[in-house]
Amino acid sequence: MVRVMICGDLAWAHKECEELFRGIADVIRMDSSNRDEFFAGLQKGGKYDGIVGIYRHNISADYIGIFDKELIAKLPSSVKWIAHNGAGYDQIDVTACKERGITVSNTPGAVDDATATTALYLVISALRHFAHAEQNLRAGKWKSGHKAGNAHDLTGRTLAILGLGGIGLRLAELAHAFPMRIVYYSRGKNPLAPDWCEYFETDRLDEMLAQADVLSVHVPLREDTEGMVDEKMIRKLKKGTVIVNTARGKVIDEAAMIRALEDGHLGGVGLDVYPNEPEVNPRLLEFPNATLLPHMGTETCDSQKKMEIRALTNLLDYLTKGQGSDIIPEHKQ
Repeated sequence: MVRVMICGDLAWAHKECEELFRGIADVIRMDSSNRDEFFAGLQKGGKYDGIVGIYRHNISADYIGIFDKELIAKLPSSVKWIAHNGAGYDQIDVTACKERGITVSNTPGAVDDATATTALYLVISALRHFAHAEQNLRAGKWKSGHKAGNAHDLTGRTLAILGLGGIGLRLAELAHAFPMRIVYYSRGKNPLAPDWCEYFETDRLDEMLAQADVLSVHVPLREDTEGMVDEKMIRKLKKGTVIVNTARGKVIDEAAMIRALEDGHLGGVGLDVYPNEPEVNPRLLEFPNATLLPHMGTETCDSQKKMEIRALTNLLDYLTKGQGSDIIPEHKQ
C-alpha cells in the first residue's frame, strides 16, 4: 500500500483516521524532534521515504519549522498532496509546492462557525467594553473606570467585513440578527451573500470605511495582504470605529493600529491574532478598550475534530479519486 504521513498530532480523530485509510494506505506518524532529524527521515531509505501525501497541522512547526522552500525541496518526489489542517496556510510555501507538482488543500468550511462566533464575541466586547468590565470585577473594583458614554449597542451599527469568505459570511449572518447593517469588501462579489449584504467594490472602499462602526478583518495572509490594514486605511475609518481581527496578525499594521488607539481615533479593538504569536505587544495590554484573546478562533473540540476529518478526507480523496477537495486558490487551474 501507499504511505501517508501525519505531520502534527491528531487530537480528536484517531479512530476516524484508522477507518478512513484502512486497506488503502499505511499511515505513519512524523516523530522527528527537530528539522535535521526530519530531513534525514525524508532521504531515500529513511523512515519517511515513499510517502505520497501529508496531513499537516501547524503544531508540527514547533519541531520541524514551517513548510518553507527548504523543507519543500527536501520532500521525496513521491509527495503529491499536502492536506493542511486549517483555513489559513501561510506556514506553507505554496509557490514552492506548485513548482514541485504538489497540491495543497486546506479546511475552510470547518472553521467558519467557531471563528465567526469568536469574531462576534470580539465585536460585542469591543463595543460594550465588556473585557475591561470583567477585569475590574475580578480586581474587586466593580464598574470602576467604566464610562457608558464610550460603550455602544450593536443594534443599528454598521459592520464592515473585509473579506467575505466563509467566516466573514457566517459573521454577517450572526450580526444581522441584532440587527446590524452589513457591508463588505472582497476581491469579488460573493454570489452566496444575501441581498442585505451590501458589496463595495475597490473604487468604493473608502466610502465603506467611512461608514463603518466596526471593521472586521477576514482576509488570508499572503504577500499582497500583509499590512493591508495600514495607517491610510485606519485613518479613513471614522473616529470611534472598532477594529476586530480573527484572520492573521500581520494583515494589520500593528504600529499604526496602536497609534490610532493612543490618539483616540479608534474606539477599541478586538484581537484574536497577533503578528508574532505567541508574543503579544505589551502596549496592547495598556488599553482598557482592547479585548484580547490568545488565538481562540477554532479552540473547540467540535471544530477541531471537523477540521481533522476534513483534512484527512481531502487526502483520502486524492488517493482514491486522484483529486481532493478544498484546493487552495493558488493551486486551482
